[in-house]
Amino acid sequence: MATFKEISAADVKTSKSALNQLVDIIQEDVSGSATRRAYQVFVTGSGAMSVTASLFQTVYDQDYTLQTANPMFDMTVGLWYSGSTVQTIKTGEDTAGKLLFPSSSMQMREKIDIYRQYAGKLLGNATQAFYSPFSVATDPTTTSADRIDNALFLNFKRLFARDKVKRETFAMRFFVTGDLDGAPTANKSAEESAIVCAFTGSNLFRTTTSGSAIFTDVGAASSKRTTFGGEVGEIVNASNTSQKVGLMFYDAGTAVLDLSKIMWGTQHVSGAISSVVGNPTVSGLATNETIIGSGGTLQTAYGSNPAARFIPDFLTSGSIDDIVDHLASCRFSSGSNTASTFQNVTNINSTLLFCRATADEFNYSSNPTFVDADGRIVVIDNGQEDTQRAFSFITTVGMYDANDNLLAVAKLSRPIEKNDEKDLTVRIRLDF
Repeated sequence: MATFKEISAADVKTSKSALNQLVDIIQEDVSGSATRRAYQVFVTGSGAMSVTASLFQTVYDQDYTLQTANPMFDMTVGLWYSGSTVQTIKTGEDTAGKLLFPSSSMQMREKIDIYRQYAGKLLGNATQAFYSPFSVATDPTTTSADRIDNALFLNFKRLFARDKVKRETFAMRFFVTGDLDGAPTANKSAEESAIVCAFTGSNLFRTTTSGSAIFTDVGAASSKRTTFGGEVGEIVNASNTSQKVGLMFYDAGTAVLDLSKIMWGTQHVSGAISSVVGNPTVSGLATNETIIGSGGTLQTAYGSNPAARFIPDFLTSGSIDDIVDHLASCRFSSGSNTASTFQNVTNINSTLLFCRATADEFNYSSNPTFVDADGRIVVIDNGQEDTQRAFSFITTVGMYDANDNLLAVAKLSRPIEKNDEKDLTVRIRLDF
């Protein structure tokens, strides 16, 4: 039978360490239609003019139809219910307090609910707004310019973010300007101008070749803040670190970016999007599409606002899929360059067991071959019993519970000789 020795509390130590892993997300993963999955669960209306859309999209590291594909992060947008974008477009409230919007807008309540969901998870208050620089609504230094009314949410998956995102390692390459399109032609009707913008100058799904910026959380280690959702740092423009453009919630692995600051929101936008007020009479449009253009801040058929802008026109009239498709394909661009990168943190809790064998212990083996048929120890030469000592080679350490049930086995990299002239300590490390 085996030889047992009880391990005392003094022989058990615990330690904690961290492992960092670099995560690199390339542009093609974000922009590619095969690597970005939409979950169309929202349906408005019925018939030919209905629109089906998602509440978010997931970016994978390869074709998401493959079994080996891994989801990297979710991407969605949200609007603060008291922000200028929402307040400008809403038409009122019903008796139950539900916000009302024109039919030419799309998923406004869903965009507000998404913002509320992230605020509740990260700030602990669904009605509170995100601010960059980070602050709370009761902070006297808070200004409306710091408030994130139009938010882009990037929620990195646990498989890649692990226990948290490491401070000052996040960076994202993003195109501030969209592709320049043709301005509305002078002396033409609103319908003609809209068609010209849509089909000869549409920039909604065209990628620009310039105007990129790097947004990073550099400097976050010098200003550590903690909120309901854990540690939080500020995301800044790498070329002007005084410009705060968003927040990184490290424990949640979530980045909250201000679309009004990371993109040229007042840039002219043109193109066709999903709509419940589409114009099937315009050549090239599906029955549930409309030309981007609006009266005031809304989009209507025929493109009645040829001066439509990304913010607020596109954010209010486009579905979440329309907006995410534009951000993913145009603002992150397409290619083999890095779109976003960070280092994650994996916390490793270790238990160290020191298995000590003194000079007089474990010099014998319980293996039946250690003795011959006469019971003589085979490692001692015949007739040398008085001069030679028994020795063994330790190869394995078994760990048992109080009832002698084997729980774990530790294998040594090579056999180690044990005799009565040496003490031996085997250190076993259990990581979890």
